[in-house]
Amino acid sequence: MTDTASPPPRPLASPLFRALWIATVVSNIGTWMHDVGAGWLMTSLSPDPLMVALVQAATTFPMFVLALPAGALADIVDRRKLLMGAQLFGLTGAAILSALTLAGLTDARILLAFTAAIAIGAAFSAPAFQAIVPELVPGPALQQAVALNSLGVNIARAIGPALGGLIIAASGPGAVFAVNALSILGILAVLARWRRVAPDRHLPAEHMVGAMRAGLRYALRAPELKVVLVRSVGFFLFASGLWALLPIIARRDLGLGPLGYGGLLTFMGLGAIGGAMLMPKLRGTMGANAITLAASILLAIAMAGLSQTAQFATAAAALFVAGLAWIAMMASLNGGAQATSPGWVKARALAIYLLIFQGSMAAGSTLWGSIASHIGVPSTLLASATLLVVASLILAWRFPLDRASALDLAPSSHWPAPLVDGAVEHDSGPVLVTIEYHVDPAKLSDFFAAMQAMRRIRRRDGAIHWGVYEDTAAPGTVVETFTVESWLEHLRQHDRVTNADRVQQDALAAFLNGEAPVVRHFVTR
Repeated sequence: MTDTASPPPRPLASPLFRALWIATVVSNIGTWMHDVGAGWLMTSLSPDPLMVALVQAATTFPMFVLALPAGALADIVDRRKLLMGAQLFGLTGAAILSALTLAGLTDARILLAFTAAIAIGAAFSAPAFQAIVPELVPGPALQQAVALNSLGVNIARAIGPALGGLIIAASGPGAVFAVNALSILGILAVLARWRRVAPDRHLPAEHMVGAMRAGLRYALRAPELKVVLVRSVGFFLFASGLWALLPIIARRDLGLGPLGYGGLLTFMGLGAIGGAMLMPKLRGTMGANAITLAASILLAIAMAGLSQTAQFATAAAALFVAGLAWIAMMASLNGGAQATSPGWVKARALAIYLLIFQGSMAAGSTLWGSIASHIGVPSTLLASATLLVVASLILAWRFPLDRASALDLAPSSHWPAPLVDGAVEHDSGPVLVTIEYHVDPAKLSDFFAAMQAMRRIRRRDGAIHWGVYEDTAAPGTVVETFTVESWLEHLRQHDRVTNADRVQQDALAAFLNGEAPVVRHFVTR
């Protein structure tokens, strides 16, 4: 029998996604050119390794500070308008830095300040860019669209540094900053043409502070996402030594000019492209935990090799391997963050992941730059590689990543609407919810153990207090209680329950004596 099933849709078949993907690749090329130009210019403005490392910190620290507010905004405002505003901000910063540099007015402080300003625009863009992908492609094409975005980043990584090095050699860093500003225009043009249809909301949008609190609460209460975040800290804090010290290695230890420095980064980008092509096969044969452990060790080997080389060819080979390991780790961690966050909090969860990523990079860059000022660059890079291996071995054992792929975080919508007599105002509260269970007395201990999963779910989705109690006069009669700040927040809990949560809830039925649980709602008047 011939299989007549139609192939899954391709993301690039969507004209809007295709146009935005191309524009984003061009903009990312400009970003990599800026990174090369900023790092190279700082080596001319200041020979101190700490100042050079601060360029990387200025690029990453704004994401650490602003990722969560940006994620909250992306979940509660028009994402198209947010993206346009953030892109305009970044364009303005790049254009001013270019003008100042071409006029010979840029010093180390100005370079750091405008690099941070451009990074602020990127910080407000990143969560929204990731969150709009489901709006641009059909559901079956979503995973491929995410993979294409990763591929686009690595295409830019391969092209941008080499092109930046050529332009720096021909016209200086100011020209690179100007090209970066121009590269943003394509994204603005695509966003201006997008006639976005905002999703219908049957509940009012969350307020900014409340949305941020809900995102943090989810990250703290969702164990699978916490694993991704812990593993991210353990990797980026030590791997950041490579990015922080590479400009000094290229210029001082290898004696390269801007073209050679760009060439080194191009080899790293080529390695990342190769890694991206290998990832589908690796996922089929290895779990995420094994991939991340192997990638961490491989990156550490590349860093150690780079610390001992004085030749361009061996440095390029080490960076090719580093690029392969880097994209394997990034794809696994980013995929883990995507897989452990449901739709209602996805932008905020991804923003928290970016916060951890960029914060660890900023802290690590500053740390390794400071250490290099005292013990030298090769010793510092070797130390960071050694600690990366130690941390990866411990964390892979203590916080394995493989659980995320089994989660079904689609909305279950299985909670019935609360029974009310008359209208209840949204701001009424606090709200006390009680659920009375009739448990087989022989299974009480197992029931109480299973209720710990419900505790995590209630607290994660908005409960400020939770408890479970047994009636002393009626063995087997158990009451679960949880308190929510307002009636509106409890209605949001109904929207936040996922299919994975439903599995946990349905498992409680095995301990009951056949009577359905009784749910009651009490509101403070």
